[in-house]
Amino acid sequence: MNDQAPELDLFAGVRVSDYAAARPWYERLFGSEPAFEPHETECVWELAEHRYAYIVEAPEGGGGGVLTLFVGDLDRVVDGIAARGIGPDERETYPGKARKVVYRDADGNEIGFAGSD
Repeated sequence: MNDQAPELDLFAGVRVSDYAAARPWYERLFGSEPAFEPHETECVWELAEHRYAYIVEAPEGGGGGVLTLFVGDLDRVVDGIAARGIGPDERETYPGKARKVVYRDADGNEIGFAGSD
């Protein structure tokens, strides 16, 4: 990317093996219904302006995805997710740099939330 590039939009997705089972978990993780559904086995959340995450059912199966979202208040995000019934699978600390909290869906996709240390 060069400095002259226009504003950045992001669509980051993960493949799931069972859309109907995965969608409620992601609704709890992200704390809302999807912003839109392109078709019956894909849905999209707008996490911030022009920044989207989506899940899509993959005929060959899901899993293997890694997505990390940097947030301003990591503790508030983790507390909110816990209040919706999902606990972290892993916590990492990079001393003097950042902390990361990892969640894994039923297919093993890793969704991490990170914040400054």
